[in-house]
Amino acid sequence: MSDGTRTRGGARWSAGLWTVGTAGLIAALPWAAHGRMPDRLATHWGSGRDTPDGSMPLWAASLFPALIWLALTAIVFVAQRRAGDPARSATRAWTAAVLLSGGILLGGAQASVVRANLDHADWHQARQPTAWIVVTLAGAVVAGVVGWLVNSRGAASVAPATQEPSGPVLEIPRGQRLVWFSRITNPWLHLVAAVAGLVAVAALVALVSGLATAGPLWALFAPFACTSLAVAGCATVQARASERGLEVAFGPLGWPARRWPAEDIESARAENRTPAQVGGWGYRLSGLGTTVMLRSGECLVIRPRGTGGEFAVSIDDAERGAALLNALNTTRHG
Repeated sequence: MSDGTRTRGGARWSAGLWTVGTAGLIAALPWAAHGRMPDRLATHWGSGRDTPDGSMPLWAASLFPALIWLALTAIVFVAQRRAGDPARSATRAWTAAVLLSGGILLGGAQASVVRANLDHADWHQARQPTAWIVVTLAGAVVAGVVGWLVNSRGAASVAPATQEPSGPVLEIPRGQRLVWFSRITNPWLHLVAAVAGLVAVAALVALVSGLATAGPLWALFAPFACTSLAVAGCATVQARASERGLEVAFGPLGWPARRWPAEDIESARAENRTPAQVGGWGYRLSGLGTTVMLRSGECLVIRPRGTGGEFAVSIDDAERGAALLNALNTTRHG
């Protein structure tokens, strides 16, 4: 299975989990607080009005926003599926932006409705949750921008790199510059990050809607949010070799990154390694040096000058990257 196929599979699982989890969260919020809610829930406030002018029974207030979300995701998935192969990379960015911003917007709106109706005997007593609406809109915009940036970068990164001959040392024609680029993703780590992120979002939405006290919810939100960010940062790695040396970047945004100037790389090679050899998955320190392990198999291994250790990253097409780095090293010291 190619890296592109694994990446698309991981993206589909993450999108499916986000879709189902968000729908469940939207539908469950009013029921989770039904003992503290009026028979009908205030669901609409006219422009410039603080008092509500529209209401729904609890079952409708629970079901209707969830159906809107599912309809939105269905439209997005159909449009994505109908896009041809050349267009799919371009549509992936806006798809992620719509799913993230739409989920945050509808989930936040539902949390605001629940909070506005909480502990009121009659829906007319609910007041427009202006502050929470503003926070929700801001969060939706930020989520959409992040989704666009991450997937725009990913779409650009899978473009073919400059094709140079394979071999232990490349011959670089005078006056030409060669660049090697490779990117790999572990879909299972992305799935773990999505699950942890969904739990964090659920805790945050419950906090916004006032369903529980802040202490326990913050205790739930903080570790799962940190776990989601940390795992997502280790789930993708990209490597770039050029006359400037080697750059290995982590995470969907390509940050943080480690860099070695070409003159500081003593040698480079391709080598097969397994998680058992280096002590597991992710960023590992072992007797073999430092290894970024996302999948078993081919790794690009460099030996920086004066360190006595090695750095390896599991990446596709490692032999060609090593050959280019060795060629640059030979050119500079030949």
